[in-house]
Amino acid sequence: MSFTSAPVTRALVLGLVASSVAASLLDVKHYFYISVGTHILRYRQLWRLLTYQLCYTNSSEVLFAAMALYNMRTIEQLWGSRKYASFLAVTSLFTAIIPPLLLTAVIRPLSFGKFEYLPAGPTPIIFAILAQYHAIIPHTYKYKVALSTSPPTNGDALGVTVSDKSLKYFMVFQLALFQLPGSLLGAMVGWVVGYSWRNELLPGRLTRWRIPGWVVGLRSKKRNGGFEGMRRRLEGESEGSASAGIASGAQPSGNGEGENRRRTMGQQLLDEVRGAF
Repeated sequence: MSFTSAPVTRALVLGLVASSVAASLLDVKHYFYISVGTHILRYRQLWRLLTYQLCYTNSSEVLFAAMALYNMRTIEQLWGSRKYASFLAVTSLFTAIIPPLLLTAVIRPLSFGKFEYLPAGPTPIIFAILAQYHAIIPHTYKYKVALSTSPPTNGDALGVTVSDKSLKYFMVFQLALFQLPGSLLGAMVGWVVGYSWRNELLPGRLTRWRIPGWVVGLRSKKRNGGFEGMRRRLEGESEGSASAGIASGAQPSGNGEGENRRRTMGQQLLDEVRGAF
């Protein structure tokens, strides 16, 4: 029941946990991270761009990522599964290309080859979702965490004001700090891509593109007739109920009660006055 109206989030969480566990059991973790000097520049393993976001390589990242996706399932519940899945498809394409490109063309040359590691995991995608969560979901309440046990001098205790969303932000930001600097690079790119999608800054009309409805279990409008088909079915049910009532003995009496139900109030009033004279 906790994943009500969020089938894409449920599939994402279960798939992430299953793929991470499988990578550990099958000892194939070395296929899911990127070392630019070795994998990209030397061996040209460009297929790693499409696989490095499929799973994590340690249990701590899996735990925090699963909790973050679960807590942000509200986005899918507000948007609907089709729009949410379309958003994930578009952002995953950009986050698969931009972080390795920046690492290869900018960060690695500037660091003289010291920073060339991009860890495995969908951290960029999660931060793209976090950008939507930050912009859409308002906080419910705020509270202050005191930084000192001494009584306040000016009537206001020294502390940090946080909201009910702060814990969720904390869990997601842990993913950006697990394997610096590659994890932080992926988080920053995911945040920028998420806000670019929201503000329709991505090239083309990708923000308006939608995946086919059958991918997320939606039926085609041609099959069920859409709202028009629903209206016709409701009308048919109401007519069937009226016919069943008549067949069960609810026949209109001889004094015209059945006809009165079909006439307006004004017509019935005129009939009563006419009958009195």
